Parts: sequence; C-alpha cells; structure tokens
Amino acid sequence: MELFWILLFSSVSTLAWGQGVYAPANAQIVHSGAACNVKDDNISERIYTIKEGDTLVLQCIVKGHPRPQVRWTKTAGSASDKFQETSIYNETLRIEGIQRVQGGRYYCKADNGVGVAAIKSIRVDVQYLDTPVLTVHQTISDVRGSYYQEKTVFLRCTVNSNPPARFIWKRGSMLIEQSKDNGVDIYEPLYTQGETKVLKLKNLRPKDFADYTCQVSVRNVCNIEDKSITFRLTNATSPPMIRLSVNDTVVVDPGQDVLLTCEVTAGFPQPNVTWTRYPGPLPLSALVRESTLILRAVTPADAGFYNCTAVNNVGNPARKNVNLVVRTMSNLTFQITPDSNKDSETIQMGRDLKLSCHVDATPQEKVNYTWYKNGVPVYNSETLILLRSDPDMAPGTSSLEIVDMKFRDLATYSCVANFPGSRVPELRVDVNISQNSVSPPVLSVPPGGQIVSVREGGNVELVCLVADGKPRPPILWSRTEKDLLMPSGRPIVETPDGRLRLRNVSRDMMGAYRCQTAPYNGLNIKRREAQVQLNVQYPPILDPVFQDVRSRNYQMVTLRCTVLRSNPPRLADIRWFRNGDFIRMPMPDLKEMPELKFKLEPNNNGSYECRVSNSAGTSTCTFNVTAQPYNAEFYFDTPNPVRILKGNNYSYTLQWTQRDPEATDPIIGYWINVRKNKQVLLSKQIDLKSKEPEKGVLMSHTISDLRIPLSYEVRLAPVTTYSTGDYVSRIIQYSEPYTYPRPSDHVCGFEDERICGFSQDRSDVFDWTRQNHLSQNPKRSANTGPETDRSGTKEGYYMYIEASRPRVKGDKARLLSPLFNVSSNRGPKGSGRVPYCVSFYYHMKGKHIGTLNVLLRVRSIASVDSVMWTKSGDQGSDWKKAFFGISPSGPFQTLSPSSRLCNLTYC
Repeated sequence: MELFWILLFSSVSTLAWGQGVYAPANAQIVHSGAACNVKDDNISERIYTIKEGDTLVLQCIVKGHPRPQVRWTKTAGSASDKFQETSIYNETLRIEGIQRVQGGRYYCKADNGVGVAAIKSIRVDVQYLDTPVLTVHQTISDVRGSYYQEKTVFLRCTVNSNPPARFIWKRGSMLIEQSKDNGVDIYEPLYTQGETKVLKLKNLRPKDFADYTCQVSVRNVCNIEDKSITFRLTNATSPPMIRLSVNDTVVVDPGQDVLLTCEVTAGFPQPNVTWTRYPGPLPLSALVRESTLILRAVTPADAGFYNCTAVNNVGNPARKNVNLVVRTMSNLTFQITPDSNKDSETIQMGRDLKLSCHVDATPQEKVNYTWYKNGVPVYNSETLILLRSDPDMAPGTSSLEIVDMKFRDLATYSCVANFPGSRVPELRVDVNISQNSVSPPVLSVPPGGQIVSVREGGNVELVCLVADGKPRPPILWSRTEKDLLMPSGRPIVETPDGRLRLRNVSRDMMGAYRCQTAPYNGLNIKRREAQVQLNVQYPPILDPVFQDVRSRNYQMVTLRCTVLRSNPPRLADIRWFRNGDFIRMPMPDLKEMPELKFKLEPNNNGSYECRVSNSAGTSTCTFNVTAQPYNAEFYFDTPNPVRILKGNNYSYTLQWTQRDPEATDPIIGYWINVRKNKQVLLSKQIDLKSKEPEKGVLMSHTISDLRIPLSYEVRLAPVTTYSTGDYVSRIIQYSEPYTYPRPSDHVCGFEDERICGFSQDRSDVFDWTRQNHLSQNPKRSANTGPETDRSGTKEGYYMYIEASRPRVKGDKARLLSPLFNVSSNRGPKGSGRVPYCVSFYYHMKGKHIGTLNVLLRVRSIASVDSVMWTKSGDQGSDWKKAFFGISPSGPFQTLSPSSRLCNLTYC
C-alpha cells in the first residue's frame, strides 16, 4: 500500500507569484464541545451555554500573514475587566468537566505583529442544578381577643441553579395550589441567598402533618433532570438542642488525650452531629465516634476552636464551640533597667533598679512567676516590690523592683516561670547583680568589616561584636531601608554572637545592614547600633545575550557587545571566539564597547562569542552569523487549495512568502519534501528560474496525486548558491471544495464537516450521519454498514443511516444537495436545456435495508420532485456505482431519502 502511494505521487513543476499578502490577524470563535445552546446576546458577543461537568471546546479560527499567535484569557464576569486565569497559548481551548466558577467571558487574541491584534469574545454560561435544601421553621404566638395559640410552620426550600429554578410543592403525592387551599401561602422571601421559596402552613391542621416534597426544575435545560427533597412533618417535629461535656475553654498539656462530647438533648427528626475546627481542618489523628470527638496525644498544632453542629433541618442548627488551648512555654528572657528617672545606664547605690522576666507562653495569663534572691523566695517588702504584670513592659512580664539599692541588695536573682499543676517543665533564668557584673555594652565592627564584598552565589558573614559590657545581649540585624526584608523574609534576625551568615548571596541582597543590641538579656538602655555594607560582585551584564545575524557573503559584518552593568565596573579582559576557537586580534580597549568587524565568507559562517570578564566572572554575547537564508512563511489562508483529481486523488496548492529575502544571498529555489508517517514520498528542488522572491509576495506550488482523505506533512527550505535554509513544516489536509461556480465542478466525498453544502431536510423523520470506520456506532445493527469508504480506506468518511430499529416502515431521511444554477449555454442541437450527469457510490447491506431513491427538485414557481433513480433490498457488501443523466429546466437540487451513502459527482 505504501509503495502504491509513492508510485502515484507527483508534483506540478509550476510556480505562481502573487501580490503582497502581509496582513494583520483576524479571528473568529467557533465551538465543537457539548454546547446546549449558542445564541447572540447582542451584535458583538455570543453566549455559549453548557452543562456543568461537560467538556468545553472553543476554537479560535485565525487568518493573517504571518500566521498569528493565539492567546486565550478569561474574565470573572461581565463587569470585570481583570484577567483571572493564566493565559493559554493555543488555538483550541479545552476544559474537561467544566465547573460553574469557570463560566464568564473568554477572549481569543490573535497577533502576528502586523497592525492591531484581533480580539474576539464569547460568554460561557454554565448551567447547573443542585439538590435543594428543605428546612422547617416554627412560630407560636398569642392571637389577640381569643384564648388559643396559633402555630405556624414555614417550610423553606433553597437551591442553587442556573438558570433560575421553578419550584413545585407537594403534600404526599398531591400538588399544593395556593388558590385551592386557604391554609397555605407560597411566596419568595426577600434578602435570601440563592433561590428560595417558602411554603407557609397557617395555624396547623391535622391534615398538615404529612410528607412535603419540594421539587425544583430548570425545565430540562441541557438535559438537567429535576431534583427534589422530602420532609415528614409531625406533631413531634422540633429543632435540635445540644450541650457539651466540657467548659467553653479547655487547657491541656502537650501529649494529653482530649475527649469532647456533644450531647443531643432535643430535636426531631434525630439531628446529625458534625465536628469542625477553626482554623484549618480537624487533625489527622482526630477520631469522631457519633457525637464524640477524640484527640490523641495533642500537640500545640492541634490548638484552636472546635465546633459541634447539630442539624435536622428544623429551625436553626445548634452550635457549641470549645476553645482548646495547649500549654507551651519557651524563650525566657530578662531585662536589667537602671533608674529610669535619672537616665542612668549603670548600677549605682542609692538608686532604684528593676529586674524583669518574660516568657513566651500559651496561655500567657496562666504563667506563674517566682523570684528568688540567692535561692531564697522573694516577698513584697518596702525595698523589694514584686509586680505580677508590669504595666511598663510587654504583657505577661513580671518585674522585681529594688528601691534605694544598698550593698545588701547585691546578689544573684532568679526568675522561675511555670504553669501550676502542669507537666510542662518550668523555665529559669539567673541574673547576677554586682558592681562588676553589670556594665553598658560597646558595639563595634571589626577592622575592615564595614564593607564586605562577596561574589554572587557565594557565602558571607557580617560581623558586629559586643566588645565590652556585662551581660552581653544578643545582636539584632535588619536592613537600613525599612521597606526591605532580610534574606530570610523576616524584618529582624537575632544572632547570639553578632555574626550574620548569608548563603547563596544574590545581587538583590546588596546594601546596608544595621546591627543593634537587643533590649533583653542585658541592660534595658538606649540601643547601641552600627552598620555593615554588603557589596555583591557579579560578572558583566551584556546585551545581546544572543543575536541571529544574517548577511550576504563577502560583505562586512559588525558585531557589538554592550556592557549594561558590572560590579566591579572595571573590566579585566575582552576576548572573541569563532566556533570555540580564539580569534587573534590586537588587545581591545577595555574602556570602549567590545566590537568585531570582518568580511563574511562561506568558510567563516558560525557561532561568534564575545567573552567579557571582570574580577567576579565572565559573561558572553553570542552571535549566530550566517549567510543562510531565513525560513519561508507558510500562507494558511489560501482560498480553496484542494482540487479533486481522478482515481480518488486530490491536489493541494501550497503558498508561502519569504522572510526578509534581501538579508542574504539571492534565493534560487526551494527544497520541498512531502512525508506520510515519517516516510518521504517526494523530495525535489523548486527552481525559481532567476526570479528572486520579494518581501510579502506570495509564491505558489501545486502538489498533485495526494490520496483522499489522507493528510501529509510538507517541509520547505529556501536555497541560495552557497547554502540551504532551515526547513519549516506544516500539515496539509484534505477538505471538500466549498464553492460551486457551476454543477460540473461539484465533487463531494464528505471528508469535511461542512459536507460540501449538503443539508438535512427538516421535513423528514430522522437524519443522516457523517462517519467513518473509526467513528461508527459500535451498537449499530450486526452485519450491516461498510467497513471502509468507497476508496477502501478506513479513514474516509461517508453519509450513513441505520435502517433497523428504531426505524419503522415509512420513515424517511433526506439529504439535500446545494442549489445549482443551470448554465446559460444551450444544449445539443439547439436544445434549451443543458444535460448533466449525476453519479454516486452506494452501499446497501442488510435484511431491512428498504429503498434508496434519488430525486430531482427543480426550483420554479412551485418546486417539483421527480424520482430519477431507485434501488431496493440488500445489494451485498460492496460499494456500487450508479449514474444517470438529467436536463433540468431551472435551478435544481438532488434529494436522497433513504440511502446509506450518497457520494455525488456532477460531471
């Protein structure tokens, strides 16, 4: 078979030239997915309706030369002009299982750099219908002037849908109509979310205790079926009530098990109990048993608000919250504050001194602080004042104030933080107060450390040292520019030894860094600070990084490599290379722009590199210098490129332009090869016959003897005297010709979805189906229908009908041809009617095949249908050819009411 294709293959050795065809992009949106409906909303926009869960397929049909690039974007809705999703670069937009949130306006933008980009839009309306929710609400009120109570019940039915749903209420199986029952009222409440209808049962009667059904419908839009929900109303119906087995707040130690029980105390029907957590979902280790939540070995990550909700669709859901607090304690710090009233920075006898202690804990208010002096507990006295929560400090800070300090107050003070009755270990900090143990810190940067240089990608250490001072506080690092964060992403970084270590340094880390003494774990006095400048060195930044340079042979070429930025700015070396080999030349001036000039010859085409170095590294400008011509640009908007040939073959008119033909040596021809399944069927050179391509001017070449309905890959490359350009490729596909100037031109094989202008007759019972062996219905009747088209290929298409069940005798399926105008030429021997030949292939196999008729319909004041050919019964498993002549008196059509296939050729 493959060999047969090669033998039949040929190419027409003619080349046609056209006018300039560079044109801006033009776009049109078509659909091929599971659309329920497509309609025009107004002149400028179309609405595409689709069922939720179906597949959305939108195709952007583009024209323009060069071939436009297509980009799809979406907005949230009609009022928004902000793009919500990432752009998709593809002519076809496909969304599997579309969801309601994906509805909105979709834009197709086509741009080829010529003129203004083309933009088309279509609004996608996703249709859906959720299961309704039915809730019951009761009110009991005294009726004035009477001695009884009125009990009213409201049944509220809510649903989310698109389009808006229609509501139907039923009591049992009987439809409830407000006009026929004075005891009910049906209305739509105000200010409700979603679509809601309320059934009001006024002053309950015995017959009102029944099963109530709310049925919702979108009137079968997109084949969405109706949905309903039923509720049984009894005299025991009541809303849920619950109570918890614990208090509103539960405080536990890490590692403990927690048991939370939500007891249902009332409600009918039996409420359904659920547990949730905020923030975040329930822990993975959580276990729910009916209304009890069990948390095993809790950690601080399990803390949060746990919500118990009981729902039975009567009244409002019952909710209770539990705040679970898991004790934690860390980071115990201290502060030494000299007499603030005297602006003192040292300990002095006869002045006040404050010692403060703070721990980060949860819950902070449950922390207990205990102070010791030389190991002995401290109690309030005239000279020692204990503050459980110091108002001058951060919340949760305990302080010990020493009033009018004496020598007896010089001692070691200890602060111990703990949770009373908890297994969380206590934390302790000791502070030695003596005349020699406390002194202000002195912050300094080591010599040579004020400016630190590092190569990009390396590691560096910034150092600020506490040269003196007791006790020595930690050092806090930050950027001097307040809007900049530290490389870790935090505004401040603490270092216990004053050394800030940075890894994989980048140029955006360059700048000034501030180091400060922390106000804790030392003297609480004015902060000491210093600065360190980080200088990040990086190789030169060059332009261009890559450039494609085309030129004619034996012309001068100039290559320039621009240095945009460099740190350090002083260049160390500039070198040029060709294909990896060093080019020997005088040492260039390092202060000027690197430049290389040479005459391009066939032997010095290649890759040129300019390598520019500083002390931090080397960067490269790369130039691809060649006399090779630019690639051809296929033209995709050729009108009617397909022509039908004899023997089930076709020809294809290929068109293209040449990109920048003046840039290189004259183009003398093109190499063209045609492939099918990676096998080369044709390879030849197209000779331009001394006529050079012009920019934007179309060239054409006809490829003949292609097999219907196969597609092929075509590759094309320009040729000069010295070289051949790069190949570009495209797929050419068979499509039915769609213009019929006269009946003698009409040939149809149904390979195109447009089926050559044929149409289904609206007055028949059922329709014809376009299919091939790969797309045929696997559930069709056994031992019927063709395995291939009439040419013997499984890929070929034909028109098909199923003559077995559910079809019955007398059913008709009619396929109408386009309307043909008869020729103005006269017929033979002076006749006023021109004869035409109608031929076609048919396949009729099956016990109940019925009759195939071909009718001629001549258009006049009253259209007349005449049977021109007929065949009945099983005709075997082969395709058969039929033909007959006609001489219509005016414009005419052919009709085929019940055949399996109708391939028509008007000859």
